[in-house]
Amino acid sequence: MSNILETKGLTVTFGGLNACDKVDLIVPEGKFVGLIGPNGAGKTTFIDAITGYVPTSAGTAVFNGKDIGELKPHERAQHGLVRTFQSLELFEDLSVLDNLLVAGYQTRWYSFILDMLYMPRKDDAIEERIQWALKIMGLEDVAESMPSDLSHGRRKLVGVARALAAGPKLILLDEPAAGLDTAESQILGGHLREFLDHDMSVFLIDHDMGLVLSVCDYIYVLDFGKIIAEGTPQEIRESATVKKAYLGEEAGEIQAQAGQRMTSLQQDHAEIEDD
Repeated sequence: MSNILETKGLTVTFGGLNACDKVDLIVPEGKFVGLIGPNGAGKTTFIDAITGYVPTSAGTAVFNGKDIGELKPHERAQHGLVRTFQSLELFEDLSVLDNLLVAGYQTRWYSFILDMLYMPRKDDAIEERIQWALKIMGLEDVAESMPSDLSHGRRKLVGVARALAAGPKLILLDEPAAGLDTAESQILGGHLREFLDHDMSVFLIDHDMGLVLSVCDYIYVLDFGKIIAEGTPQEIRESATVKKAYLGEEAGEIQAQAGQRMTSLQQDHAEIEDD
């Protein structure tokens, strides 16, 4: 199995402090990989680095077999490396559907010519993907609404749907469950694994430990910019290093949450199949 993303010795330095310190990480193609760690561990900085929003001071990042170190953020996105943001970056003057259309139809050098000639560009595959993104995020009823009319939780779901509309090879989810209520979190958690059925891989960062432990195939643990542990969800649950350095006294509670979330996801999946 090939790797869709691989970093070796990836380092990001701010004022002499290594926010990411020689991070070695791989995301196999078609797999669901998670990254956990306390606040300030460097998780978002890592995503910012591999998507081109902050410069790296050392190491390499290879995406889909290509070194992307010199590519700008929009060039990495055009290659299929698409992310969501903790701070919502929606087009407030466009409807939910139009936000997805902008992401789905990439701008080319000749796009303005087609617009000037009133030659609409329509691609059935893209249109189908956009409708799927709306449906899987439970947004079909607000497709024509403006983002400002939605709750914070549903705005977060629009951000995920817009990333899906871009047709990523790898989608990077940065705290997608933050701010979601219970129902919205269940919608997200119940469908995350389905992303893999649409020719994409997933890299997830989230503080909802039950969510991460229940949906990921493999997990990395970051602390003070360094990878301190990695393994399957079961290995992470049982890791003494993780319990001491990150989970601490909350380990038992976290494991209980993970078990509850797994049960909930299995029930949701069963209901979906019954429908």
